[in-house]
Amino acid sequence: WMSFSSITMIKCAQGVLYLSVLVTFAACNAPPVPLDDILIEKTSVPEQCVRAVKVGDFVRYHYIGTFPDGNKFDSSYDRGSTYNVFVGKKQLIEGMDKALVGMCINERRLVKIPPQLAYGKQGDIIPPDSILHFDVLLLDVWNPEDGVQINTYHTPSVCSRKVEVSDYVRYHYNGTLLDGTLFDSSHTRMRTYDTYVGIGWLIAGMDQGLLGMCVGERRIITMPPSLGYGENGDGSDIPGQASLVFDVVLLDLHNPRDGITVTNQVVPESCTRKTVSGDYVRYHYNGSLLDGTFFDSSYSRNRTYDTYVGRGYVIAGMDEGLIGVCIGERRTITIPPHLGYGEEGTGTKIPGSAVLVFDVHIIDFHNPTDNTEITVTFKPDECDRQTKKGDFVKYHYNASLMDGTSIDSTYNYGKTYNIVLGANQVVPGMEDGLMDMCVGERRHLVIPPHLGYGERGVTGEVPGSAVLVFDIELVEMEEGLPEGYMFIWNDEVSPDLFSEMDKNSDKEVEPSEFTDYIMRQVTEGKGRLAPGFDPYRIIDNMFSNQDRNGDGKITEAEFKLKADEAAAHDEL
Repeated sequence: WMSFSSITMIKCAQGVLYLSVLVTFAACNAPPVPLDDILIEKTSVPEQCVRAVKVGDFVRYHYIGTFPDGNKFDSSYDRGSTYNVFVGKKQLIEGMDKALVGMCINERRLVKIPPQLAYGKQGDIIPPDSILHFDVLLLDVWNPEDGVQINTYHTPSVCSRKVEVSDYVRYHYNGTLLDGTLFDSSHTRMRTYDTYVGIGWLIAGMDQGLLGMCVGERRIITMPPSLGYGENGDGSDIPGQASLVFDVVLLDLHNPRDGITVTNQVVPESCTRKTVSGDYVRYHYNGSLLDGTFFDSSYSRNRTYDTYVGRGYVIAGMDEGLIGVCIGERRTITIPPHLGYGEEGTGTKIPGSAVLVFDVHIIDFHNPTDNTEITVTFKPDECDRQTKKGDFVKYHYNASLMDGTSIDSTYNYGKTYNIVLGANQVVPGMEDGLMDMCVGERRHLVIPPHLGYGERGVTGEVPGSAVLVFDIELVEMEEGLPEGYMFIWNDEVSPDLFSEMDKNSDKEVEPSEFTDYIMRQVTEGKGRLAPGFDPYRIIDNMFSNQDRNGDGKITEAEFKLKADEAAAHDEL
């Protein structure tokens, strides 16, 4: 008999709980009650149980076996390997067969098994009629009928293509056992796993599990050992008969038969010409991998990428993707690795076997054989004279690049631009565009860089290799002199020309006398200097050519008319 003076809980040998509130009783002195069936205490239950053990399942579990007094008789931990067995097929003692049913992965149970459901009256290591205690931790469960299980937990908003048999993929993964034990990860190696799908390069479960994935998709692929590493495991981190769980994100996808794809085209309404092989193109781009990882941009350098197309100056996919585009067009060019940087990549930003995506904006293009393109936008009804080499012309212009970027405009300054045609005072393309033009005429000029500012351009104003666009209007022109002349007579030449110049009659013409005389002839309309040049520089040049001995004076013997000269000079 035992007396209690307070609320007391007593656990008797039979495992039954008694509660006494200020009472006296002798329950625990009763003889032991036989254990009729197994007793299960769940000591640890996982938050989620996606699957519970059923009869016919194959399980892997750890256990510690003890007698009721706590003495250990067996342990899987001591052997360093799980116990692997089918449940409900009499491969276990009957009590354990019953105890495992309903267990979840990572669940832990304390199981008490009576002798009639254990080893009964037979015994060696385990004495006859022994009650057995097992501390069981379930690590794995699968069924011979299991296939690959796929749980997609992220699907990208756009999926233009899914993995098919014979595709080549790049993906990251974490590989775990069913209890969560990590055995491998591509993330820790900081390198994707790259392989063909569906042709036996992977374990069967992964070959199946990757099919149908989109780039950017994330899924959990669970497979039984028959589709993984089987009875023997991998010999190191993956035990035999282990279910495998792969958490996969697909980064890249292509097929060796793929060509480039061109999508998302924005073509300007006016497209009079498209690129052909041999053209020189200036374009901006953003370059990324198929999963959106950025690797390069011309915008970040604030400079277009300039190259010939169709000539092997760029990767094959870009060479092809830049053919047939218009100025101002935007397109996305997707390039498989065999038309990009291949199996090796670039070694830094572009991994091996990577699909490349370029968002391209065509700024301008030309061909080295191009001439200035001249379009007359307005021509007056009356046109008595057209411009020619040597004429002095005054014109207005608006200058821009092919993408519409303004460069300059004479209208901003409120005055015309004035040049002598043929005197190399403007780029060759402008010389071409101003020829054979009427006063009041307006033209649209497209000037290729080799007739403009060339490969170097103009610092801060015109990019290198830029095509130029000019809208010009001829405001005024003054007829030039015949080629080779800087001064001509409008009237008959005086037979006493030298005497008229020699005002002091000293038989020598000094520079001041020469200058005064020529300027007087121009003022009186008897002669004309080449327009558009400094008249005094022309006269100085004429004097120097007459001063044969360079003494600063012209004698009558030195003095000659141009018609008397064998070679063309700026003489009279």
